[in-house]
Amino acid sequence: MDKGAGKNQGEGNKEADRNFREAQTKFVKSGEGKRKIAQAGDVSDEEARRLRDAEEKAKSRSKGEDPVVRNQSGGSASGRPSKGASKR
Repeated sequence: MDKGAGKNQGEGNKEADRNFREAQTKFVKSGEGKRKIAQAGDVSDEEARRLRDAEEKAKSRSKGEDPVVRNQSGGSASGRPSKGASKR
């Protein structure tokens, strides 16, 4: 067992983060990981239809796109320039 195992590491567990990242990297480089990555986004015609139907159902309840998002010109989502943005 590592000397830091079980010890409170404050906000976030650096050891667990490192272990997770190492495991993810190992998986992505593995044969199974490469196969899953190659298949990502592949859906059957039936699944594609169900996804489109769900999207349309969600859109039907929407009030529409946020005008700030639609008309973004480099500012924040609030419509105000982000901190540090230069004023012209």
